[in-house]
Amino acid sequence: MATATEQSAVNIDRSIGDFHYDVKYDYDAGVGLNERVINYICDVKGEDDWVREFRLKALRIFDEKPMPTHWASDDLNAIDFAKIRYYLAHGQRPTRSWEDVPQDMKRTFERLGIPEQERKFLAGVEAQFDSEAVYSNIKKAVGEQGVIFVGSTEGLKQHPEIFRKWFGKVIPIGDNKFSALNSAVFSGGSFIYVPPGVKVKHPLQAYFRINAENFGQFERTLIIVDEGAEVTYMEGCTAPKFNTATLHSAVVELVAMRGAKIQYITVQNWSPNVFNLVTKRGLAHEQAEIKWIDCNIGSRLTMKYPGVVLKGRKARGEVLSIALASNGQHQDTGAKMIHAADETTSNIISKSISIGTGRATYRGLVHVPRHLKNCKNNTECDALLINATSRTDTYPAITVRGTGNSVQHEASVSQVSAEQIFYMQQRGLTEAQAMSLSVNGFVNDLVRQFPMEYSVELKRLIELEMEGSVG
Repeated sequence: MATATEQSAVNIDRSIGDFHYDVKYDYDAGVGLNERVINYICDVKGEDDWVREFRLKALRIFDEKPMPTHWASDDLNAIDFAKIRYYLAHGQRPTRSWEDVPQDMKRTFERLGIPEQERKFLAGVEAQFDSEAVYSNIKKAVGEQGVIFVGSTEGLKQHPEIFRKWFGKVIPIGDNKFSALNSAVFSGGSFIYVPPGVKVKHPLQAYFRINAENFGQFERTLIIVDEGAEVTYMEGCTAPKFNTATLHSAVVELVAMRGAKIQYITVQNWSPNVFNLVTKRGLAHEQAEIKWIDCNIGSRLTMKYPGVVLKGRKARGEVLSIALASNGQHQDTGAKMIHAADETTSNIISKSISIGTGRATYRGLVHVPRHLKNCKNNTECDALLINATSRTDTYPAITVRGTGNSVQHEASVSQVSAEQIFYMQQRGLTEAQAMSLSVNGFVNDLVRQFPMEYSVELKRLIELEMEGSVG
């Protein structure tokens, strides 16, 4: 999909996240997944009995569910759940000051530029290192409006009356095998509550960093925006490159009450050994709006299909996404729109770029039941192939019943033209520069949809990928 314009809350230059520090962990659940690991996590966190029961139930469901076969099942076979570490943490409470972050972790986030970006334009920042947040802070003026922005561990303990009402309700434990896995071992992530009528003017951001080898990161994010309120949330993700598989399996639940607006922006730049298996869904009540803006770059395999359940009349859902698959990478991404009320509207725009042996897959679901009236959906899936060895697939599942509802679907596949590249080279551009210009032109119509902070960095990343794809 698209990008934005000026310096970024998350610098996504491919090389910026590819470094690793040796870190001493105070808490380590060991290798493998069983009830002992679940009980260790519960004991370390001091969780209530209902949370322990929730986790143990999820573990049973995870064990019972087979590995998905309708996704990239061959790639998934490379995951050995018995060799992964499911919980690593330095401590249990995030600090409110960068100065108090442990030195070995602080230098990681300083190298990634997070403190600097917070000072410049963010209303709040959370920084997670492996299993737990090490830093969490919200600007005083935003906090005084009643906005809550803490890690999910804190949210569960400090605000149970809000947290528990919606936790696991938008995405149930058994939604899929990986939502069950997350429900069993979740740790970290963000909890946000915005009171009625409060419009948070500047973005809140979380940054998720995997540092350890043979590790799984399982953050759980819950965002509740009350009536007429608005918030923009951004997340960035990086990890160093290891020879062994790293697993990232998050669950994100959004709740937009009547007339509320949520914009959720993801820029991931995982290293090519990461399996990124994420479940994201929003619940939009009457006249509410949920918008996912998703940029998927890096990882060995990404399977991510942000969705919106349009529960209230005149609710609106939107997914704008870009996926860039390089050599040896598979971006299996898409969107889900479930219309459950009259006069609801959904919009899906997906753009993918496949380079070298990279593979991009669009997998979508749009459902409008028979009894609804005046519902609308627009779906656009456009793919660009850079090389003859690149691959793209599209699997749209659109079900629209009844009368008075409308849907339109458009898909295209194109390849960078040799004549176009030759023409630009005659004007003084290198082959890589010509490729980069073509790709940026392909995503340009979505560039304006991304916040300004991201465009320069995404353009730079595309240029880096093009340099590696020619010659």
